[in-house]
Amino acid sequence: MSGDARVVGAPLPLQLHAVDARGWSALAHELHARAARLLSLWGEVAGQGHRIWACWLDGAQLCVACLELAPGVRHYPALHEWFPVAERMQRALRDLLGPEVPGIDPRGWLRHQAWSDAWHPLRDSGEPLPGADEPYRFVPVDGVGVHEIAVGPVHAGVIEPGQFRFSVVGEKVLRLEQRLGFTHKGVARRFEQLDAHGGLRLAARISGDSAAAFGWAYCMALEALADVQAPPRALHLRALLLERERIANHLGDLGAIANDAGFGFALAQFARMKEDWLRLNAQAFGARYPMDALRPGGVATDLSADAAARLRAHGETLEVEAQRLRDIVDEHEGLHDRLRGTGRVEPELARRLGMLGLAGRASGQALDLRALAGCAPYDAFGLRARMDEGGDVAARFNVRFDELFDALHLCRELLDTLPAGPLHAPLPQSPPPGVGLGLVEGWRGPVLIALHLGEGGRIARCHAHDPSWQNWPALEWAVVNDIVADFPLINKSFNLSYSGHDG
Repeated sequence: MSGDARVVGAPLPLQLHAVDARGWSALAHELHARAARLLSLWGEVAGQGHRIWACWLDGAQLCVACLELAPGVRHYPALHEWFPVAERMQRALRDLLGPEVPGIDPRGWLRHQAWSDAWHPLRDSGEPLPGADEPYRFVPVDGVGVHEIAVGPVHAGVIEPGQFRFSVVGEKVLRLEQRLGFTHKGVARRFEQLDAHGGLRLAARISGDSAAAFGWAYCMALEALADVQAPPRALHLRALLLERERIANHLGDLGAIANDAGFGFALAQFARMKEDWLRLNAQAFGARYPMDALRPGGVATDLSADAAARLRAHGETLEVEAQRLRDIVDEHEGLHDRLRGTGRVEPELARRLGMLGLAGRASGQALDLRALAGCAPYDAFGLRARMDEGGDVAARFNVRFDELFDALHLCRELLDTLPAGPLHAPLPQSPPPGVGLGLVEGWRGPVLIALHLGEGGRIARCHAHDPSWQNWPALEWAVVNDIVADFPLINKSFNLSYSGHDG
């Protein structure tokens, strides 16, 4: 990495390591020994060569490694020996840019037949070379009575496409293999056509149910590069938007999980509550999913005193209704018989797989970025990570309930302590070049944006990472030894993103 390059991050302190191939492996081994968590892996063109980046959460700081690959060097050391989740990230990086690790799975992860393995959208220009029209070779499972069930990639209803191949004996699942990438839409290349300020609108639309999380992470990265801090009122409003996004998704998932277990009454009630919540979003912020509510340096829309009062009153009403529903659910033994023990990921397996976010906390992984020191404005409210050691659908259901009530309480505190003052701090039209990282605890887990700016404020590379990358592999383990009919319930209890994952 050139000596004048700078890398900055928010909201956590950042340590940068410019390494060679040996140092890359040594650092990964050291971080694994310290129980650091791999957050993301990405790459970019650097002159005639390439630059590979990795970011870990090491305690309460970010650790970033940068590896320069000279022209003609196609390989770099693998990370998946220590961090299994890196395997799919490495395949995606190869599909997009070209460099690969020795012995990697040769099957395309993102490209499918959209482009050939000789053409790379983040490196090559012009029209893509067509990919070979050949079937994806799922790993076969042999044995007496073993057969396969193919699901997807097209699903019923509005669910986004993903392919699942079950190897089963009778109804018992022996293995699940996923194939994702069908919703890949060229986001990374599109970013390169935008300037720093224009990139926010795209970031907020990467995964519609996480607009506040991706938007805030992008703003963080840009503000870190510009050395600008959003004012206190803007931080409170950003947190309010993020918590309302968390609540809306938890309400939807609680109803959907109960419905997949045969309790349709809960679906009807939670769906009604979510709809009322989103309608109030539209009244207070101008959109049900407020993708344009944030702006670099702060927020784009203020909250009137009347709107704040309506939000507070509705939150109190919803808390009472949600508690009444939880009491009903807690007494429904038939429902809990379906949830308990189903789709279990043991805490030790979750740790080895690198699970993050809500699904990780339901398997004993105590990480919630909002509870870390320095994460304003959350650090003023004493938030703690909600955990469950069960690792099953019941645990993921209960953690959602706990986080729902925590978020409702937090929204009330944010409204009660909303400071006066400006909505945004000015940013230069052309922020200085460098790499800025932004990290936000979205409702699924940590959302990361790595924003690479060149001269004139143009985006040289913007890497957006959804926590579904960490948790999709865990779903393959969660269904083993359960029955096929339990898959919709287990899948819904994770509720991972296709769009955010594929990019």
